Amino acid sequence: MSPRLEGTGEGAGVVSTKASPQLLADLSTLTKARLSLLVVFTTAVGYCVGNQGAPARLALLFAVLGTSLVAASAGALNQWMEADVDGLMERTRSRPLPVGRWRRSNVLVLGVLLGLLGVALLWATLPPLTGVLAVATILVYLLVYTPLKRRSSLCVLLGAVSGALPPVIGWAASGSQEAWAAWVPFGILFCWQMPHFLAIAWMYRDEYRDAGFVMLPPNDEDGLFTASQALGFALLLAAVTFVPVWLGKVGVLYQVGASLLNICFSGAALVFLMERSRVSARRLFFMSIVYLPLMLGLLAFSRL
Repeated sequence: MSPRLEGTGEGAGVVSTKASPQLLADLSTLTKARLSLLVVFTTAVGYCVGNQGAPARLALLFAVLGTSLVAASAGALNQWMEADVDGLMERTRSRPLPVGRWRRSNVLVLGVLLGLLGVALLWATLPPLTGVLAVATILVYLLVYTPLKRRSSLCVLLGAVSGALPPVIGWAASGSQEAWAAWVPFGILFCWQMPHFLAIAWMYRDEYRDAGFVMLPPNDEDGLFTASQALGFALLLAAVTFVPVWLGKVGVLYQVGASLLNICFSGAALVFLMERSRVSARRLFFMSIVYLPLMLGLLAFSRL
């Protein structure tokens, strides 16, 4: 896709400066740039947790860049696959494909190129496992999570696998041989995503239902099962965050910080269970946004 040409006569053929901001905004939306920032962070955390005490190497840059390209590819291809239903929901109908600013073929090419570039970069510069995990991330997201959204609420659980792989890619890039340093960040991301996305699914349940997405159990009209799941995974998350404590890999600062964060997050999930309202779901959602960077940052800092 190219910026629109405007003007006649002497000014003809000059690219409109007004097109550039829109183009950048569209690229940001298509590649889900905010999600890519999360991928950058979680990949770096995985690398730091695995690369204990050693100076950061060029491998960290390659891991972050390659994984970000893979995440951007998955975002673009997801929107290519769901362009029709995105136009049915208020929160997605202004995306470039539903409004017609981009052709589906262009988004397909963009997504494929980004994915190939990301996987190739990882494969060429880092241990082969990073490339394998990157391919798995794309396949699970596009071939399992995306189509399952229209069939079963299990999509949230299976989609969390894809979202939890970036820190494992970072760990693999570090060359670490400590298995827990891969599984703990994976477990944190996996468990965290459940309350996070269940809160979103509850807030926008009517839009999802109207668009044909099965993000919540069909018979859970009062939200009891959804909120119970959110609390259960919040408690499981708390247990996962204490694995490094039980293994003696972190100090007192981590123990205190993790305790406080888990109390706050589990408390928000408990309130959601008790009230099951849009307000309590939104509160849980925002608490999840605060929780994740603090918890992962604390884990990485404790390993430096």
